[in-house]
Amino acid sequence: MTIELTPLHALLLDGQGGARPLTATEVDAWCPEQGTLWLHLDYTDTGNRHWLEQHSGLPELAVDALLAENTRPRAAVLGDQLLLALRGVNTNPGADPEDMVSIRLCISEQRIISTRKRRLMSISRLLEDLQRGEGPCNSAELIVQLNDRLVERMGTTVENLDDQLSDLELDLLATPSSEMRHAVRNLRRQSISLRRYYAPQRDAFNQLQSERLPWLTTDTKLALREISDRLLRHIEDLDMLRERSAMAQEELASIQGEQLNQRMYVLSIISAIFLPLGFLTGLLGINVGGIPGADNDNAFLMFLGSLSLMVAGLFWLFRRWRWL
Repeated sequence: MTIELTPLHALLLDGQGGARPLTATEVDAWCPEQGTLWLHLDYTDTGNRHWLEQHSGLPELAVDALLAENTRPRAAVLGDQLLLALRGVNTNPGADPEDMVSIRLCISEQRIISTRKRRLMSISRLLEDLQRGEGPCNSAELIVQLNDRLVERMGTTVENLDDQLSDLELDLLATPSSEMRHAVRNLRRQSISLRRYYAPQRDAFNQLQSERLPWLTTDTKLALREISDRLLRHIEDLDMLRERSAMAQEELASIQGEQLNQRMYVLSIISAIFLPLGFLTGLLGINVGGIPGADNDNAFLMFLGSLSLMVAGLFWLFRRWRWL
């Protein structure tokens, strides 16, 4: 059985911001003089794995990086090729944003091979730009535009989290609830999880700026520095979100504690009022002789009046002591 390469897309960049798709035969016959080739593969496909291992011509280290199941954002140079592992916010329907989608790239001046398992919206945006003739012209521009799309979506996610937390902080002052505690806890978890991926991604951007590859021009590195600075602002915003959510949790806990104390205080006052009443009714309820008023028809009413006066006296005393 023949195992064939089945790319998600195979494009030949025209150097003007556009690209045309290539067939499997054209991919096999491609040479650098034709232009920059971009192969985007699903690494879980058996044919793609076989092609990478047997026919791609990549070093074993690069193949292992492209097929790795678990990756951490990083950048490394292997000869004249650049290995990149990046992550993007998961904006697929029904997915959690902190469930980051990874993409792996092996890039040289004339060939780009990228692999993924799940769909990444930033790649879809790049394809749309190429169809309009507004995409990257070469490998260096593809790196810049891809990272720009990734950071843009990261910023949108951080802004959404900030808006959600702002709404919760307003509701916190009005009507705190148990659902609000769960929402704040969830926001804090998301901010911590996102920062765990954002920080090493910025380290990868900084590493890119220090690499010396002839096709990574000064303008490219300056653009990557700007993207890195934007990502740093998002990381700082996530740190602020984490602190704000922690303060909101503390405030909710304080409000809950205050409400509990108020309820316990009311119960204590009620207990203080009914304690002497219970003592008297228990004392007069014992089944022995000599109970006062046992032979008096008005004794029960007199006893009720005495209890009422005692309750009124306790209320007066508590008000004087400012317990009520």
